[in-house]
Amino acid sequence: MSKPIVAIVGRPNVGKSTLFNKLIGQRLAIVEDTPGVTRDRLYGNCEWQNHNFLLVDTGGIEPSVDDGILLHMRQQAQLAIDTAQAILFVTDLRAGVTAQDADIANMLMRSGKPVVLVVNKVDSLGAPPLELYDFYSLGLGEPYPVSSVHGHGTGDILEKICEYLPDQSEEVEEDDRITVAVIGRPNVGKSSLVNYVLGEERMIVANEAGTTRDAVDSDVENRYGKFVFIDTAGLRKRGKVEDGVERYSVLRSLAAVERARVCVIMIDATTGFTEQDSKVAGFAHEQGKACIVAVNKWDAVEKDDKTMQEMRKKLENDFSFMAYAPIIFISAKTGQRVDRLFELIKYVDSQNALRVTTGVLNDLLARATARVQPPSDKGKRLKIYYMTQISTRPPTFVCFCNSKQLFHFSYQRYIENQIRETFGLEGTPVRILIRERGEKA
Repeated sequence: MSKPIVAIVGRPNVGKSTLFNKLIGQRLAIVEDTPGVTRDRLYGNCEWQNHNFLLVDTGGIEPSVDDGILLHMRQQAQLAIDTAQAILFVTDLRAGVTAQDADIANMLMRSGKPVVLVVNKVDSLGAPPLELYDFYSLGLGEPYPVSSVHGHGTGDILEKICEYLPDQSEEVEEDDRITVAVIGRPNVGKSSLVNYVLGEERMIVANEAGTTRDAVDSDVENRYGKFVFIDTAGLRKRGKVEDGVERYSVLRSLAAVERARVCVIMIDATTGFTEQDSKVAGFAHEQGKACIVAVNKWDAVEKDDKTMQEMRKKLENDFSFMAYAPIIFISAKTGQRVDRLFELIKYVDSQNALRVTTGVLNDLLARATARVQPPSDKGKRLKIYYMTQISTRPPTFVCFCNSKQLFHFSYQRYIENQIRETFGLEGTPVRILIRERGEKA
């Protein structure tokens, strides 16, 4: 079951990012960062009172007097609203209720999404200041006083948000269809790929609206199996929207990745790898999704017998943080290697769901530790007692040992490589957790 998305929205300088950092840093559990994947962290995997959700910092919404910017601002804000299951609308007590706040509140009311109105910079404890009551004029119900700097009131807003999130304790029936998110930058050919798949097979069961305004789920059934393609097309043109479009195009991709089992990360062969490709791919990696890098528009590249090999080598370096992802060169326009893409989707999905018995794992562990002795420090040597797999999607293993400090990162990587060498696990991340004896898995 995909995690619901909670978006933090509001105008600039009201303390959204400070609140975001306070929530993920002190109140919530967050999946560990992968070094080098992203520079500006825009999202956090969060838990609060048995609810697991994705918290997204959407950046400032600010109307501008420049031509076209106001329209783009509204489109970006509407995208954040459409994507989220619930919204934290942050305002500033010191600035009071502004015209921009009222404008954003109107958009939120029209969306019909549940909204928690947060009044930030209420730094003093005790009775709420009288200025707080001015925020009732926004028409969004009770304003919650918060200090994002000190953390006052954050528990109250999280409890309120959780009231709006679905009950995740219910078991969800497993769907036999493979959900595939086609993600990437604007104009890399995402829509072209989905249209080719649908047009060639002509076996669409239904088209249904997705969770975002521009995403559409398309059911496909062919000789390879049943699939649901999530097309994240319709990204706004870049224009002069500062970096807003970059942030919101990533937001749309986050929503698609959350719902998918397999992510096809599309790269434009004519332009190559970019920073935004790293952001989108990094999120898919962190979420433990099966991944494929599809280099599109291969028909438009002038080639010789070394072109593919050289580009593959460069992309392997660019995607070094997810070296497990297979790379395929396709053309959505001509259909080149699209059949092979279906085979890869099925294969990496099965790898992402692979389960290995504890007995077989510990046989592998015994051979690995005999081949390369565990590290030691000041006369104390690492002892790994046993290893077991605790979950799939992605395959997650726990190693029980005598000391976490002795279990150096390089030795963890060695164990992971041994697991991959033995069981394959191509196209999927692998998680290895370290526990000392007596700790729970």
